[in-house]
Amino acid sequence: MIKVEWLYWLVGAVFLAMAAQMAADRGNPKRYGSAAFWGLLGVSFVYGSWVADKSAPAAPLGVAVLAMICLAGFGFTGRGTPTAAAPEQRAASAARLGNRLFIPALALPLVALACGTLLKGVHLGGGVLLQTGSETLLGLGIASLVALGLALLLTRERNPAVALRSGRGLLEAMGWALLLPQLLAVLGSIFQSAGVGSQVGRITTHFLPDGSKYAAVAVYCLGMALFTIIMGNAFAAFPVMTAAIGWPVLITQLHGSPGVVLAVGMLAGFCGTLVTPMAANFNLVPAALLELKDQYGPIKAQLPTAGALLVCNIAIMSLFAF
Repeated sequence: MIKVEWLYWLVGAVFLAMAAQMAADRGNPKRYGSAAFWGLLGVSFVYGSWVADKSAPAAPLGVAVLAMICLAGFGFTGRGTPTAAAPEQRAASAARLGNRLFIPALALPLVALACGTLLKGVHLGGGVLLQTGSETLLGLGIASLVALGLALLLTRERNPAVALRSGRGLLEAMGWALLLPQLLAVLGSIFQSAGVGSQVGRITTHFLPDGSKYAAVAVYCLGMALFTIIMGNAFAAFPVMTAAIGWPVLITQLHGSPGVVLAVGMLAGFCGTLVTPMAANFNLVPAALLELKDQYGPIKAQLPTAGALLVCNIAIMSLFAF
């Protein structure tokens, strides 16, 4: 049986290898801080398996997270010497390969889908091939390896370390923002466990007019967008606002359609994603990778679209949810 822990260990090994490369990069004035940050993350992927099965204490993981926060927060991480090919070489390679460049990218979802559906429940040697409950995640890992192999084959690159060096450059360009979606998703769970949704619900229902579905819809959609702007992730905002207004007011009291209310509510949250720097993987990372002069350029360009979509979502929920 292929276990999900093996995937975590592989990811951790990749981070550790990249951390070793960063430590050896004399062109990076912050090489030791960068190596420590990503090295701690790599160790956490390996050590976390033992914490999950309760064979090791969780406290060291907490210490590692706090250390990573200090390293990133106090500016001890930075970019090293670029390792990518020159623009002329990249352009020549792209012209030679043409649309075949999309083959590795398309292989990712196809292989992951096949593993999550076709290989789910398949038995081999008296046991299941993929660990039960983790087929999709394992499929993503297997798909990544397949895509890597296809990319090396297409580019006729015989040294797999080239992919590791290129990945390290991308990792340094994205920086700590790479971890923001995971941290914000955890924050949403913490807010929900702490009862933030219930408290927000008490406050909002106190000011909402009785039986006013249009006001409730507007507050729910605006709240989803606002909490997403604050938390940077609509999936983190969703349990808070749904527990506050979506389920108790719109669905239970006003008898709204759960499918429409919840689906459109999530779309309203995505409007907040378009305009917040907290959604760094969507808004700040592309600006850094494209070396835009204005790091908030994507947000400024998306602001009118976000506002129009939010108004449309409020109208759609008001018309079709009741």
